[in-house]
Amino acid sequence: MQIQINDTLRAYIDPLTEAEYTALERSILAEGCRDALVLWNDVLVDGHNRYAICQQHGIPFKVTQNTSFRSMEDVMLWMIDNHLGRRSVTDFQRGVLALRRKDILEARTADTVAQAAAEDAQIAPPEPAPAEEAAAGPAKVRTSREDVARAARLSTATISQIEKIQKQATPELVEAVRSGTISINAAATVASLPQEEQVLAVAGGKKQLQQAAKEVREQRAANRPLKQPKEDSPEALAAPAAMLSEVELLRAEVARLTERNATLRAENAELRERISALVDAS
Repeated sequence: MQIQINDTLRAYIDPLTEAEYTALERSILAEGCRDALVLWNDVLVDGHNRYAICQQHGIPFKVTQNTSFRSMEDVMLWMIDNHLGRRSVTDFQRGVLALRRKDILEARTADTVAQAAAEDAQIAPPEPAPAEEAAAGPAKVRTSREDVARAARLSTATISQIEKIQKQATPELVEAVRSGTISINAAATVASLPQEEQVLAVAGGKKQLQQAAKEVREQRAANRPLKQPKEDSPEALAAPAAMLSEVELLRAEVARLTERNATLRAENAELRERISALVDAS
């Protein structure tokens, strides 16, 4: 059998790092390919790295057919569940995979509902169903944020942060969190910055990323309305108005300095571009 490589499936899961690939190659050279490659007919589903190493070094391997697949979606769901169970997968990778699983299941539910509606439109209207049955409608797969978090073994807050990173982060910032240079929490914070500032923060390395996240948090704290204690509460009686005014002044100063810092960083980026242009022209 001639094994076929589907580029979509090969790229569906994050590739191994160079160190991980080298370790796998060393293991196969020493012990052979112990785990069978998983196929869907003649399409390779699981074992792309093992297959490449075996082909390169002429090492024999075994294959097994998964006969439960009915569509490409079935294959992708199997790949996701398979990788979610592996200990080597990072928190960020697990979150991304669980969100992909959610998208597939929700799309399937939408297709089922649409198909059922189309079939109902082609036949004579049935007698009215009981209220409870009509409200239930077609069976739906649960894909709440809690379900996604449970599948990924993460908190719902972390899942929300990963969603924000996927929607707002630049490719450079995504790669930084994927490689572990920045935490998920900090990356979600930096993702709220304009794209140019995200790129500059990543280029500055781990310390610059941490500083950028810190500045965003300080800005949010400065803009957060001051919670006033109730007039008759012990806190209100103990805290003079002057102290509250001082807190407000400090927050305003933090906001002013943060804004000034952002302006200076933008000017610095512009100067770098001008210097680069002059160097290229010389």
